[in-house]
Amino acid sequence: MVSTGLLIDQIITGLSIGSTLFLIAVGLSLIFGVLGVLNFAHGALYMIGAYVVIVAINNSWGGFWVGLVAAMLVVGILGALLESVFIRRVYEREELDQLLLTFAFVLIITDVVRFVFGSGSKVVDPPELLRFDLVLASGVSIPGYRAFVILASVVVMGGILLALRTTNFGRLVRATSSDRDMALLLGIDVPNLYTAVFFIGAALAGLGGGFVAPLQSITPSLGNSVIIEAFVVVVIGGLGSFTGAFIGAYLIGLMISVGSIYVAGAGQLLPFLVLIAVLLLKPSGLVGGVEA
Repeated sequence: MVSTGLLIDQIITGLSIGSTLFLIAVGLSLIFGVLGVLNFAHGALYMIGAYVVIVAINNSWGGFWVGLVAAMLVVGILGALLESVFIRRVYEREELDQLLLTFAFVLIITDVVRFVFGSGSKVVDPPELLRFDLVLASGVSIPGYRAFVILASVVVMGGILLALRTTNFGRLVRATSSDRDMALLLGIDVPNLYTAVFFIGAALAGLGGGFVAPLQSITPSLGNSVIIEAFVVVVIGGLGSFTGAFIGAYLIGLMISVGSIYVAGAGQLLPFLVLIAVLLLKPSGLVGGVEA
């Protein structure tokens, strides 16, 4: 018999997992929705974001908040360089070529990080400002840092939808994702737009990695494990759909945390069972397709 307290704790953990999964999955979805590229290196970029925050926290000039901004900038710039120098050259090729190219960068980035930081795990504490428990009800509380990460993911989701629907850049992104050739004919600088989108998608991965640094031990293999879960999220939610990424991420997070308290190993098995069901019954995903 599972106690109510344990169930609530696991639900809170699941929401926290879902919030960090969303931040990597939404960047992956954005890049695929606009560029049509399945970026396998996205997990490695996420991992770099975590290490940037760790470096900032461990140095007197930095700190968590400085590290968070630095993670977005460093990873965003790295992503833009990868797109403009390498990935741009395989847009017209088959998806397998894109996957092989981005997978090569997974190996390169992982080995570079392992060389610089070693293979051991790194652990840091949440910022002092968020080291408290937020009481929700009698006997029910949530760590302040986890509540902050969950809230941040909701704010990011709202910000993305608002930017896409109300700004000129958002209109250009939607127009280009709908018809690239027509966008070129209308005078839109598609190559630079693609680089900007890749920068934003990579920066979101860096933000997600920065958020996860105080939540778990960080190793160079972090990117390899999280990219599988991120792909599961975007397929379940719908490739190219930001709303789908949001729903899928929280669904997977809850399945991982809550499933394990009922059946050993269920937390790792359930997401893939749902993935199979979605692929068979609704291949476009729960929300389905590129965001309108």
